Amino acid sequence: MSTVCVKRAFKYRFYPTEAQTAELSRTFGCVRKVYNMALAARTEAWARQERVNYNQTSAMLTAWKKTEELAFLSHVSSVPLQQCLRHLQAAFTNFFAKRAKYPRFKSRKKSRRSAEYTTSGFRFRDGKLTLAKMTEPLDIVWSRPLPVDAKPSTVTVSQDAAGRWFVSLLVEDPSVVPLSATSQAVGVDVGLDHLLTLSTGEKITNPRYERRDRVRLARAQRELSRKAKGSNNQAKARRKVAKVHARIADRRRDHLHKLTTRLVRENQTIVIEDLTVRTMVRNRNLARAISDAAWAEFRSLLEYKAVWYGREVIAMDRFFPSSRLCSACGTLAQSMPLHVRTWTCDSCGTTHDRDVNAAKNLLAAGLAVTVCGAGVRPQRSTPGGRSAMKQKPSQREP
Repeated sequence: MSTVCVKRAFKYRFYPTEAQTAELSRTFGCVRKVYNMALAARTEAWARQERVNYNQTSAMLTAWKKTEELAFLSHVSSVPLQQCLRHLQAAFTNFFAKRAKYPRFKSRKKSRRSAEYTTSGFRFRDGKLTLAKMTEPLDIVWSRPLPVDAKPSTVTVSQDAAGRWFVSLLVEDPSVVPLSATSQAVGVDVGLDHLLTLSTGEKITNPRYERRDRVRLARAQRELSRKAKGSNNQAKARRKVAKVHARIADRRRDHLHKLTTRLVRENQTIVIEDLTVRTMVRNRNLARAISDAAWAEFRSLLEYKAVWYGREVIAMDRFFPSSRLCSACGTLAQSMPLHVRTWTCDSCGTTHDRDVNAAKNLLAAGLAVTVCGAGVRPQRSTPGGRSAMKQKPSQREP
């Protein structure tokens, strides 16, 4: 049976020359300008109850280049400009399908600076990447090798708020193949004191990267607040703040990659809880800690790796009372305040660690779903016959 080769993005840091920096900065500006103009045109048409598609915006771009006011659009490669129109088309497609909100305009200061090149906009030979309108290849730090005989289909160049330059190459990776099937399954309960608690009883410490650098971040933000608005010193201070944020995000992402890779390699089935993180961060007391834990990013990494390697991730209903349900006898406790970390079941006398018990219940309910079908909801009744559905659903217990 033939397998479909996975397309994978390999991201590297590079150091552009002064000429390359100027060319890329011009390209970023033109991409943002074209995107905003096309969005404005489509918004005006939408107000008239008309729709404008990609082909029409592409024709608009050709007309804009011929005007004296927008002639500068012809000075950069046309490939990233066409790609930004395709991205706008995809944004509207998602909006009409009710998968996303209405597209927003790009800001010079806040929006991501990036440009995407297709095969006609770059040359990749002998491990050297040269973009359109450039005479020299990019000075890329090849921190990890590309797949053998890799042929990039798209190349995305970006600059983050800290001023670092990155290039991402999308290639087919034949090394990504389904792993051998295993009988191992695990329930995963996320939290704040411990980032993950597994149904095996293992607890993984929450590194709290944002808390570690909180003093450094606060100092950089105070320095930024004292700078004159719009000055060069303010721009320098803003980059210092961005560097602290980048350090935090990089370390957190690296840790989550290692955790999710380990879980996917060791287990055939991984059961997690379907949390609404966007709603949970509205809690002012826990918002900072929840954001630092990055539960949503953890789930995203886990799900796409499971698809790559032939594993299964099951997300249980967020109202499933995993913490209040006794994993030994199935009795449902009346209440479980957040400060209660261990409790004893009144029916069977078993003493539970709150998080380990929740992970065990998630695993049991998830395995029931795999046996009975994805449409079956987890059991919410105790052996005594009292339905958990009649109980007032508790808030998420970290």
